[in-house]
Amino acid sequence: MDGTAGANTLTVDSAAGELATPPPQSLWRRVLASGGVSYLFILPAVAIYVAVILAPILMGAGYAFTDWDGLRQIVNYNGLANFRRMIGDQQVRSAISTTLIIAFSLVVVKVVLGLVLALVVNSNVKSRNWLRLVFFMPVVLTPIIVSYMWKYIFSNNGTLNTLLKMVGLEPLRWLGDPTLALISVIIVTSWQSVGLSMVIFLAGLQAVPPELEEAATIDGANPLQRIWHVTLPLLAPAMTVCVVIALIQGLRFFDQIYALTRGGPGYATETLSTMIYRISFQFGEFSYGAAVAMVFSLIVGVIVLPVMQVLRRREIAHG
Repeated sequence: MDGTAGANTLTVDSAAGELATPPPQSLWRRVLASGGVSYLFILPAVAIYVAVILAPILMGAGYAFTDWDGLRQIVNYNGLANFRRMIGDQQVRSAISTTLIIAFSLVVVKVVLGLVLALVVNSNVKSRNWLRLVFFMPVVLTPIIVSYMWKYIFSNNGTLNTLLKMVGLEPLRWLGDPTLALISVIIVTSWQSVGLSMVIFLAGLQAVPPELEEAATIDGANPLQRIWHVTLPLLAPAMTVCVVIALIQGLRFFDQIYALTRGGPGYATETLSTMIYRISFQFGEFSYGAAVAMVFSLIVGVIVLPVMQVLRRREIAHG
């Protein structure tokens, strides 16, 4: 009797368990239940990124190992021929040297001048708000417009040579002399972009606790000592941002050079960016231009990543 009752109980429990088991869900319901539907909203952005950025990069890297000229449908694989040609190309070495000179010059000028301007506009000067506007205004201008404006200033009958004549000095060939042309290009870019460094440093200065500067003043520190021992260590994050932005901008320098000198006179101001453009779109050597672009990308990575690591360690040390 008891055995029959136990068997009936097991049969009822098994039937109840089968009835309680939910039906299998569809793929869409499982995605909704797991919260994966949120990833569907980024699919359009990912598709655009892949189609517009990632795919061209991969295709360009592939063309670097071919002889494609941008027009022919038949593409022949030539291995490392473009890279071997690059090793013996004096213009490539010159462009790399010019690129590095411009990049590191911009870092020094933008960081030093940006910090000085930030200290000025962060002081109790009555016109500090107007000065912030004036110093930052060039940043919002188009580089091409700025370049053509300065091209007129640097011209033979431009503003600078007119001032030189007024004081009895000989006019200079600002964009015609190889050395002066490189300096002029650096001046134009620094003038336009130093305002951004100023704003970044200004944000860092306004985050410095005034109690620390007051304590340093009570301890007898002069203004330079307060800046060196109190302000600068606390500006480490802002310094990292400014240095990295200036370095990347200097390495990929193109607009101002193309508008001012087009890489001249000769090849005095030609950077890797202008050289890639000239090789690919003027000479039609797309495969060689892609090879130079690959090397350019490696140079940027080799320089920028270690600099970021060093600056980040400096942030941690002063944090």
